[in-house]
Amino acid sequence: MDIEINVEDDVNERIDVYLADELDNFSRSYIQKLIKKNKIKVNNELIKSKYIISEGDKIYIELPEEKKLELIPENININIIYEDDDVAIVYKPRDMVVHPAPGNYNSTLVNALLYHLDTLSNINGNIRPGIVHRIDKDTTGLLMIAKTNLAHLSLAEQLKKHTINRRYIALVEGNIKEDKGIINAPIGRNPKDRKKMCVTEENSKHAVTHFKVIERFKGYTLIEAKLETGRTHQIRVHMKYIKHPVVGDKVYGIKKQKFNLEGQLLHAKTIGFIHPRSGEYLEFKSELPKDFSNLLRIIRNK
Repeated sequence: MDIEINVEDDVNERIDVYLADELDNFSRSYIQKLIKKNKIKVNNELIKSKYIISEGDKIYIELPEEKKLELIPENININIIYEDDDVAIVYKPRDMVVHPAPGNYNSTLVNALLYHLDTLSNINGNIRPGIVHRIDKDTTGLLMIAKTNLAHLSLAEQLKKHTINRRYIALVEGNIKEDKGIINAPIGRNPKDRKKMCVTEENSKHAVTHFKVIERFKGYTLIEAKLETGRTHQIRVHMKYIKHPVVGDKVYGIKKQKFNLEGQLLHAKTIGFIHPRSGEYLEFKSELPKDFSNLLRIIRNK
C-alpha cells in the first residue's frame, strides 16, 4: 500500500517530524528508515530526513509489504468486566497503550487481550486485533472489544452513527457557571504544534461534546462529559477551548499543576451499546481510579 500526501499547510518543519505526527502508528525512526531506503519522495525527488516541507509539497511514500507480526500474548493483569462469545468489556488502567505500533509491540492492552481472550476480530489488521475504539494512554476506563468480525462491524457502525453511549468523568480547572452545556467546535491538528490537536476551522472534523456539572469545589469542577463524536483528544481539547482544561493534563492543561499526578483526571466511566447478536442494549459502568477518587476526597475536605 502506498501513501500520497498533499501538504496544504505552511508547517515549515522536517519531513520526518511532520510524517510521524501526520500518520497514525508510524514512529519518527521508522519514517527515517524509509527515507534512507529511498521509499519517500517529495515532488517526485528523493530527499533526506532534514528536508523542510512547505505548503504545496507532494509527498509519496512507498510502503514495503506488510510482514505479519506475531504479537506475543502477555500475562498482564487486566480487569475484564464482561465477556461473551462476541464482545468483551475491559478496564484500561492509566499508563497503558491500547495497541502496538511500530517500535512498540509489547506491554499493550492488545498483548494482554491475546493472552486472556480466546478470539479477537481481525478487521483492524494484525496489530490491532479486537480494537474498535481507543482511549488515550493516561485516560482510564472502559473499552469495547470485538471478539468476532460480526461484532466488530456492528460496533463500528454504531460508533459511526453516534449511538454508542460513552460518558466520561473529568475534574477540570476553575468553576463552570452553567449546570450543563454543549461544545460544538471542530477539531484538527494544531498548525503550530502538530503533535497536538486544537479547535480550528482548517483541515478539521466536526466535534460535539455534551457536559453537565456534577459537583463544584473551590477552583475546580467535577463534570460528566458525553461524546457525540469521537475525535482525537476530544474532551481534553474541548475543555481547554472553554478555558477549563482537565486537571493533570500535561499536554492541554495549565503549566503549573498543583497536584503530583501521573496523568489527566479523565475517566471513561460508562459504555452502552446494542449487542451485535442479541440486539439487547447493554450498559456498563466503572469506578474511578484511586488517584482520582483520593484527590476528590482531599479537595472536598478542604
